[in-house]
Amino acid sequence: MSKKVLIASDSTTDLSAELIEKYQIKILPLGVNLGGKSYIDGVDIDPDFIYKYYEEKGELPKTSAANVADFTEFFKKYTDEGYAIVMFTISQTMSSTYNNGRIAAEEFEDVYVVDTKNLSTGGGLLLLAAADMAAQGDSAEVIAQKCTELADRVDASFVLDNLEFLYKGGRCSALAAFGANLLQLKPCIMVRGGSMGVGKKYRGKFAATLEKYIADQIGDASDIELDRIFVTHAGCDKEIYEACVKQVKALAPFKEVLLTRAGCTVSSHCGRNTLGVLFIRKNKLV
Repeated sequence: MSKKVLIASDSTTDLSAELIEKYQIKILPLGVNLGGKSYIDGVDIDPDFIYKYYEEKGELPKTSAANVADFTEFFKKYTDEGYAIVMFTISQTMSSTYNNGRIAAEEFEDVYVVDTKNLSTGGGLLLLAAADMAAQGDSAEVIAQKCTELADRVDASFVLDNLEFLYKGGRCSALAAFGANLLQLKPCIMVRGGSMGVGKKYRGKFAATLEKYIADQIGDASDIELDRIFVTHAGCDKEIYEACVKQVKALAPFKEVLLTRAGCTVSSHCGRNTLGVLFIRKNKLV
């Protein structure tokens, strides 16, 4: 008889509490260091706290990877309960979390660690696909193999209203930030091969650029798996993200259009007005 399969991830996959409960996903939170204090992502710190602290103190947090001991404790708890585990992590090019999980998994049977090659709901798409596979009776090993292949088809991107947080976090120059703000440029950040890079640069007011961005990303939808799509934002105004959800629904017949808010990792890197659409392509991204 095959073991029950537990689907798990670190806290960077930005799934809502409702989705985590619905799919019975377990989360291993990362650490967040801010103002000389240590917090647990999604437990005693959230993006609104980060934004408020930044407004008052001008300081952004540092996130810390789950270490080998964290993973070992997590894996032991659920393997002792009879589970096989498929654990998903933020891209290994962005954090040491994946490698720490892989090292810990070597001490257990039927524990598989998958590099999402992504962040936020780019990884969340793989989590929900894995949960669907588990419900259909696939083994943990098969799920890990399928999702490793599926990771190369996840299309994840975000548009930023401004580059202030990227600049403050040392991820772009003062000149680039100044120029983008002066010209009202809204860069699209693309995730490809596990790394972030700048894609198309939109110009104009944030809401208008999002409309152009979403139309560009979805296109005629012929190369998109229509099972589900995420609209993920980092604290945008309600009318903005609701308009984006409405546009997505009008452009293609997705079975599920899931709205989520980004957690501490994306929010602390990109800032409040950031929004992306994330989905799975039918073909591997180049």
